[in-house]
Amino acid sequence: MALITTPFGRNSTAAEVVEGIDLSGKRAIVTGAASGIGVETARALAQTGAIVTLAVRNTDAGAQVAANITATTGNRNIQVAPLDLSDRNSIAKFIAAWREPLHILVNNAGVMALPEQRTPEDWEMQFATNYLGHFALALGLHDALAAEGAARIVSVSSSGHLMSPIVFDDIHFMFRPYDPWLAYGQSKTASILFAVGATARWFKDGIT
Repeated sequence: MALITTPFGRNSTAAEVVEGIDLSGKRAIVTGAASGIGVETARALAQTGAIVTLAVRNTDAGAQVAANITATTGNRNIQVAPLDLSDRNSIAKFIAAWREPLHILVNNAGVMALPEQRTPEDWEMQFATNYLGHFALALGLHDALAAEGAARIVSVSSSGHLMSPIVFDDIHFMFRPYDPWLAYGQSKTASILFAVGATARWFKDGIT
């Protein structure tokens, strides 16, 4: 597998990254696109002409973002869909409702350094949201991603992964004291490893 190189760095703008790119007719999903990085990622994709779905927990906030993106880019193909990555039923509904080929999946949504919280399955909330939810989403959308033989999955991570590897013996802090930053760190490590693993396993399907 070749190393990925890029002319961009930490000071690059979204406009610089998408300059000259035409994604007209291509479909993209951005999770967590109601705030922060997700908003600007969705806006950059909209500037290229892509059909962008904002997958968000708060659909009212998502609708406001969609309206703003349309106003600033002129792209009216901005859609909003409910998605809670800590809720398996929400993920399943989102996947079932998706009927089109998918060209770009941006796994952006995340939570950081939460006080200890757990899902109904008793999973630690940061690992469940930042990694497990995105894993289930990508797995469920595999056929849509593979439909046209050329798709990209982007996993947004951070240097936070340096705070912790995945502690496979106790991912969900059942037997060790909960530490919000260690929990966050291992969720980011998992996101990076997912990106590597997905490329290795799905490259033959045109998914990188």
